[in-house]
Amino acid sequence: MAQIHHFIDTQELGPDVLRRQFELIRTLKDADKVGAMPRLLEGASLGMIFEEPSTRTRVSFEVAMTKLGGHALYLKPGEIHLGERESLGDTAQVLSRMCDVLELRALSHATVLELARYATVPVLNGLTDYNHPTQSVCDAFTMLEHAEPGIGFADLTVVFVGDATNVCTSTALIVTMLGGTFVHARPERYSLGAQWPQVLPQVADNCARYGGRFIETEDVREAVRTADYVYTDLWWWVGQEAEIPDRRAAFMPKYQVNADLMALAPASAKFMHCLPASRGVEATDDVMDSPASIIFDQAENRLHTQKGLLVWYALPHVVRSTQQARDDAAQRVAEILAAPLTPLASSVTTSPRES
Repeated sequence: MAQIHHFIDTQELGPDVLRRQFELIRTLKDADKVGAMPRLLEGASLGMIFEEPSTRTRVSFEVAMTKLGGHALYLKPGEIHLGERESLGDTAQVLSRMCDVLELRALSHATVLELARYATVPVLNGLTDYNHPTQSVCDAFTMLEHAEPGIGFADLTVVFVGDATNVCTSTALIVTMLGGTFVHARPERYSLGAQWPQVLPQVADNCARYGGRFIETEDVREAVRTADYVYTDLWWWVGQEAEIPDRRAAFMPKYQVNADLMALAPASAKFMHCLPASRGVEATDDVMDSPASIIFDQAENRLHTQKGLLVWYALPHVVRSTQQARDDAAQRVAEILAAPLTPLASSVTTSPRES
């Protein structure tokens, strides 16, 4: 049996693995488009654990598993013992005995690390407060799809406008690992260094090893002038409701991606957003619905990305048998069911005495 590998962070992969995954995603997407999806995970089960609601992550994983011939279970707090009345380690081991692969969307990055520590099947990180690696693989794949022929990441500049969200951290890491230029245009208070200081040494290492570039700036108008992709995300998320007035004041209007800002970018620049979006807040409708917008290509590619990741991580561990073994098992079951039963000793049922 192959060694178990978890998908927690793209930093654990390296550019060669990522490029192979892109090739796999492309192959499965092309097959799906012509109705030729191979049922590579037939009979396999995916346990999907969600600590918070999701549209794209849930639907993409569930549909991907179905298209691959497998089965997905949606598990949420209140329906399973996720660290309550049962340790997370025990839950991981139980689910590993029943499922072939697990996906977790967690409020804390520590939760996915703990699940992976005890799981004996692959664990895929469907989002944490720190990162969103399935989204970043999808986004990098989408960027390459929309790049001119012969253009690779070494030629691309991605400008991320706004807060240092989990998508921002993941995008900074994957773009610099693939040799691209990542620019974060933001107020200093909402920089990667201020919110996720552990990311900066990793980004610096990527730049040194793979030729990427990392730039932070408050001058968003200057930043977008060289952008191939202008990317933004929500300015606040679950648990940050009390910060909304301060966040809105810090980002609006300077860091809103609107038609005036996009007009400063090259004519070929594309607009990206991982969704969900607060329309009219971090980005305006005239940008989100413009010909430059590829947000729904991103959303669709979540499905194809999940297919690729499920195959990459789960397929090596799916047990396959020969037709002869299946026939033998079926024959044995038939024999068990057809064998005569020894009757139990009869019990005497008496009626209550008549009074």
